[in-house]
Amino acid sequence: MTTTTFDAFEVSPVPAAGSPAPEPFRGIYAMPAFVTITTADLETSVDFWTRGIGFIDLFSVPGRITHLRRWMFQDVLLVPMEDIPAAQAEDARAAPTGISVSFACVLDELDGIAAACRALRAGSATDPYDTPWNTRDVTVTTPEGARVVLTAARPFDPDGPEARSLAEMGIRAPKRVEGGDNDSRG
Repeated sequence: MTTTTFDAFEVSPVPAAGSPAPEPFRGIYAMPAFVTITTADLETSVDFWTRGIGFIDLFSVPGRITHLRRWMFQDVLLVPMEDIPAAQAEDARAAPTGISVSFACVLDELDGIAAACRALRAGSATDPYDTPWNTRDVTVTTPEGARVVLTAARPFDPDGPEARSLAEMGIRAPKRVEGGDNDSRG
């Protein structure tokens, strides 16, 4: 069996490591995936997600739902707990706490996001930390109790310690190839 790989940045809205952050995307599209979070206080939640994490209020029905967005395909729907069906509300209250959602960002955003979240809600954000898979992350706990990980790619050196760490985990690091591919196609 032949495995074909390609440079995922060709199809991803996430900028390459070291690039500036794109502006929030205000276009309308069929969302391939989104997160729905129930909240006891919609106003407080919207304030935290927008001023802390950097989402925009793309669309709201006051008191009923707020559609938040950062970049393309980073969509969150905030819904008041009392507006969801009783069975779904009970499931939401019993949801496991080990679940998190991750959103891509760029390195230059992490310190500001952590500081903004902590200014709004003490202790709500970690300091940025490096991962073995070559990202720097900040973990935020929102007023609803959602665990949100903001993750940014660090610059990658295929001959550096991160490449060796990935190899030890069984992950083949991308090669540098002119034209954007990280390996040969098919």
